[in-house]
Amino acid sequence: MTKKEEREARKLEKIRLEKERMYGMFSFEREYGDHQAICGIDEVGRGPFAGPVVAAAVILPKDCDILYLNDSKKLSEKKRELLYDEIYEKAVAIGIGMSSEEVIDEINILQATYKAMQQAISKLSIKPDLLLNDAVTIPDVEIEQIPIIKGDAKSASIAAASIVAKVTRDRMMKEYDIIYPGYDFAKNKGYGTKAHIEGIKKQGICDIHRRTFVKKYI
Repeated sequence: MTKKEEREARKLEKIRLEKERMYGMFSFEREYGDHQAICGIDEVGRGPFAGPVVAAAVILPKDCDILYLNDSKKLSEKKRELLYDEIYEKAVAIGIGMSSEEVIDEINILQATYKAMQQAISKLSIKPDLLLNDAVTIPDVEIEQIPIIKGDAKSASIAAASIVAKVTRDRMMKEYDIIYPGYDFAKNKGYGTKAHIEGIKKQGICDIHRRTFVKKYI
C-alpha cells in the first residue's frame, strides 16, 4: 500500500468511526421516532458576568446526515462555525431566544434561562411534538419534554442547539467588545476572567454587566 493509499484508508476509517458515533448521537431521536417533529433545546451563557443568556431550539430532519455534532464546548471555534452554517442549511426549523442582563438581574438566571428557552420554542416555524432538553424541564410549556443529563453530548438535536446558541452568543459578545472596550469580551465572552475583572476594577461596569453577578467587584 502506498503512502497516499494509507492516508486515504485512515481518512475513510475516521469517517466510518464518526458515522458510528453519530449513529449513537441519534439514539434518543430513534427511541422517540414515532413523533413527527423532535426539537433539541440548549442554552449558553448562564455563568458569565455580562451579556444575555441565549437559548436555541433546533428541529433536525429525520434523515439528518450532519457529522461531528457534539457539545459545543468540545468543538473548536472554527468547527462550531462550520457546523452552525450546516445546521442552518439542513435543519427543518430553528428558533433563538434570549434574556438580557436586566431580565437576569430581575428574575434570576434560572428563570431567565427558562424564559429564553420558551422564546426559542415560540420562534420555531414548525411546532414540535417532543422536546429533548439539556438537563432541565421547562415550565409553562405544553409540549412533551424529555430532560437528558449532559444531553448536548448524547443527543444530536441538543448538540445542534448547543452549537447554534454558542455561535450566536459568541458573535454578540465580539460585537459588544467593540461597543464596550476594556473588558476583553471578544476573548472571554463575558466570563469572569482575570482580564475581565481587571477591566471592571479599572473602569467600572458597563450597560451589559449583570449587576447581581458583579456586585462584589463594584
